[in-house]
Amino acid sequence: MIFHEKTIKSEQIFKGQILTMRVDTVAMPDGRTATREIVDHSGGVCVVPVTDGGEVIMVRQFRKAVEREVLEIPAGKLNSGEDHYDCGVRELEEETGYKSDNIVYLGHVFPTPGFANETIHIYLATNLHKGEANLDTDEYLDVEKLPLDAVVDMIMKNEINDSKTVAGIFKAREYLWKNER
Repeated sequence: MIFHEKTIKSEQIFKGQILTMRVDTVAMPDGRTATREIVDHSGGVCVVPVTDGGEVIMVRQFRKAVEREVLEIPAGKLNSGEDHYDCGVRELEEETGYKSDNIVYLGHVFPTPGFANETIHIYLATNLHKGEANLDTDEYLDVEKLPLDAVVDMIMKNEINDSKTVAGIFKAREYLWKNER
């Protein structure tokens, strides 16, 4: 059975620099109405950069929303009208200083579909070569290289719990395994 909620009314209640929030009144499949609080977000891209030696290039940065440093793969917000491939190439270089001769699209995820429409596109980058990082003016991070198996272990021990990183690492590992055979 397919369920669908038809929007009857939508009211924007907040407009910020990276997201807007709205409250929708919807018609339920049984005819009743309900309200839904929705976060609108332009989406983003994450990149799993893997060196020829099997190390993942990651970034560690403070994330105010969770009040702690988070170890994650390079990522960034899509600019208006920006192609997600171009965003991935840009973010990889800006945050890590690396460029890639081989970037493969691994699909996308919805990090929190219960209340947000954000889509994060996932790429794997290999055949890396070092360049210069070019961080945003409000961005402070450290770049770390860790073996892919160690990153998976950290995920399984709940030491890495950023959703885009978890999804990206497992998608990249599966892709690499299937294409090494």
